Amino acid sequence: MGGRKIVTPFLLLLVASSLLQIWASDPWFYESFDEPFEGRWIVSEKDDYQGLWKHSKSDGHEDYGLLVSENARKYAIVKELDGPITLKDGTVVLQFEVRLQNGLECGGAYLKYLRAQETGWIPKGFDNESPYSIMFGPDKCGATNKVHFILQHKNPKTGKFVEHHLKFPPSVPHDRLSHVYTAILKPDNELKILIDGEEKKTTNFLSADDFEPALVPPKTIPDPDDKKPEDWDERAKIPDPDAVKPDDWDEDAPMEIEDEEAVKPEGWLDDEPEEIDDPEATKPEDWDDEEDGEWEAQKIDNPKCEAAPGCGEWKKPMKHNPAYKGKWHAPLIDNPNYKGIWKPQEIDNPDYFELDKPDFEPIAAIGIEIWTMQDGILFDNILISTNEKVAESYRADTWKPKYEIEKEKQKAEDAAAASSSDGLSGFQKQVFDVLYKIADIPFLEAYKIKIIDVIEKAEKQPNLTIGVLVAIVVVFATVIFRTLFGRKKPQAAAAPTTEPKNAGAAETDAAGSREEREENGKDDDASVPRAGRSRRKT
Repeated sequence: MGGRKIVTPFLLLLVASSLLQIWASDPWFYESFDEPFEGRWIVSEKDDYQGLWKHSKSDGHEDYGLLVSENARKYAIVKELDGPITLKDGTVVLQFEVRLQNGLECGGAYLKYLRAQETGWIPKGFDNESPYSIMFGPDKCGATNKVHFILQHKNPKTGKFVEHHLKFPPSVPHDRLSHVYTAILKPDNELKILIDGEEKKTTNFLSADDFEPALVPPKTIPDPDDKKPEDWDERAKIPDPDAVKPDDWDEDAPMEIEDEEAVKPEGWLDDEPEEIDDPEATKPEDWDDEEDGEWEAQKIDNPKCEAAPGCGEWKKPMKHNPAYKGKWHAPLIDNPNYKGIWKPQEIDNPDYFELDKPDFEPIAAIGIEIWTMQDGILFDNILISTNEKVAESYRADTWKPKYEIEKEKQKAEDAAAASSSDGLSGFQKQVFDVLYKIADIPFLEAYKIKIIDVIEKAEKQPNLTIGVLVAIVVVFATVIFRTLFGRKKPQAAAAPTTEPKNAGAAETDAAGSREEREENGKDDDASVPRAGRSRRKT
């Protein structure tokens, strides 16, 4: 009994200590938007930023947030903190909620954690040039589909700030539910990115594999003044100068010749065409010869040819020419003058510096500066804290209840859609959920944008057919095959090609491909002739 009396107060003391620790770790900053933002948040007065911010309820909830109310606009708004927040000591948690109520085809939904005004900005002049320390949050448009984490870090050698982008960031959730984004900066240089409390990315600020460019520059760099010698030979193999084309090598021999031993099959119908006019076809009553041209019946397969080995003029089939050798080339031999692939010599990097931990700039304000083609983006529950448990408790209290309600509502809508059709819609949802997860597989990173684009195109169709599902599976199979076995080797006698586009043009094509395909799709639909009609060329 005496032991129990000692243990009970000890447990109470432990619980009280934990609660006190959480209480003492109240967030540095928290914005719930329960009250109107006017007077606390400052809207940019720059001419480019005409988007109208609204204090609005989240769809289906009594909870308020900061709403992007118009599409195809630029938005900028900023909240000054009571005092600058340092990020250099201890753990720092950055967290906020975003709900894309109308989806997100092209636009950003990220926050900028701004440096002090002494660095050259004022709240009413807030724009995309205003200096920040960290930019964090979702962004999606064209080839871009990522949850950004960008650090502006000062090079102590040059004094210039450089943007360092997180490599291979997680993708943006594709639904219209509330999601909470969390970035945890640890004192051991670790960075964690969470979406809905689930860890999506763990990196190290000082790792060259995690940020582009790396925070710590390389010790050496290629000498920009070093030039390749004119006599430097990079060819590992060369044509044998002593080789001679054999006398019996015929470069003009064709690859294929007629099979002289072939015999026309018995029963071949030489006088029968492969297609005939459809005897059941009738000229439409509204056909206008002057407008539509002379009408002719549609063609069908000749039924007489079905029982015969073939119809029409018979020709001997082609076979491989045993005398074919193609164009002669001298065999390759080792190049006696080969020196390897030339590289400039390495020199000490004048901008190199050593770094134990990032030199984060203090945060003086929080800003939202975006350009979006969609309205309905709702920001809520912006938090800066030093305690991961505090951030977790806010997720549980403010985000989780809303998310569960929205998820159940979505399930009910999906079930209703499935029952109103033939039951395929529920199956579709499961398939698309799996396909989106497959698109996040690391070794498919290079094909991720193309894969998601195909999925989204199919997902928008009101009645998805099995054919579309098969097409998506073929896309994945092709990607996996190319990943495992490489691309097809080029043929020996390749036709001349035009000069490839430069890198910038390629990026532009990738970003605009979706819009171009949609526009082309409309044009194609318009060009389809009326069903059951045909016309002779005039």
